[in-house]
Amino acid sequence: MRIDRIELRLIALRLHEPFRISSGTTWDRRILIVRMEGEGVVAWGECVADETPHYAYETVDTARLVIETWLAPAILGRTFESAAAVAAALERAVRGHPMARAALEMAAWDLEARVRGTSLAALLGAVRPAVPSGVSIGIQQSLPELVDRVRRYVEEGYRRIKIKIAPGWDIEPVARIRDRFPDTPLMVDANSAYTLADADHLARLDTFGLTMIEQPLGVDDLLDHALLQRRLATPICLDECISSPARCAEAIHLGSGRIVNIKPGRVGGHAASLRIHHMCAEAGIPVWCGGMLESGIGRAHNVALAALPGFTLPGDTSASRRYWARDVIDPGFILEDGCLPVPTGPGIGVDVDAPFLAARSEWTRTLTA
Repeated sequence: MRIDRIELRLIALRLHEPFRISSGTTWDRRILIVRMEGEGVVAWGECVADETPHYAYETVDTARLVIETWLAPAILGRTFESAAAVAAALERAVRGHPMARAALEMAAWDLEARVRGTSLAALLGAVRPAVPSGVSIGIQQSLPELVDRVRRYVEEGYRRIKIKIAPGWDIEPVARIRDRFPDTPLMVDANSAYTLADADHLARLDTFGLTMIEQPLGVDDLLDHALLQRRLATPICLDECISSPARCAEAIHLGSGRIVNIKPGRVGGHAASLRIHHMCAEAGIPVWCGGMLESGIGRAHNVALAALPGFTLPGDTSASRRYWARDVIDPGFILEDGCLPVPTGPGIGVDVDAPFLAARSEWTRTLTA
């Protein structure tokens, strides 16, 4: 499998509504899209890095620099046996920068699947034709607004509701939702907003029958997460802490959580995600696939991965219209009986809307060997 050409394209998309988490609010997304050519086919990837280094140290601008300067030259004009071999070459090219690596690596998986004439899901080892879908709801202006959004998504059929929490917006919102929707699978996501000193406060969430508390403590706090998990009945789900398979191994050894959220665009791509998936399966730890406000390209990659056997919990693989008035794929992902169908066409199995992509582009850069 030879990689001949890589096109980087920065696009701008506006969300349906602002998405607020503990570290800030997002209205617009500037997304770095990768178009990869080789063996006469075209494949696609997406970089999940934000514009600012608040969620992670990588940004869309650092990712572009790293890709142009070090990553793309490491694979352009070369022939690889598989996408897994591309992943290894990218890991050797730089230290860290998993989001930048994932943008190219995931495009390479799409390329391999298309060259082989199979779907990405099949290439990864998928076992189900559809994946149960959850929805993530940001911090709202008021409790009535939050309850109304939860009601809307429950009525649409989502299998799990996740709400963002932060100090001052946690116990009361959860109590209100649980009172209104007593049987709906419910989880909360703190995005590292708390410290171990908040353990007694977080333990109050145990009374609400939550599926999990996602990433309550800092990104590097595996030890504190382990100490907190011993004080909570509710499972802790690790998200930002899981930046690589090695970090996942450390978390399992320490007992830092009982559930893992795998985001392929954050951990370095599909090869790393597969290693984490297999590691968690051996340890009896359920995993699910998170989202990072991806366009339909990144969502297609996530849905394919989420069809693997270890993904036993509904992920943040929501329908396209949950986020975008118009997605970059046509048609967008549509919720069917609380699930998203796993594409069966070649590669990621969706059609990229090239004219719309061009219309939303701020710049493009073509890289060749």
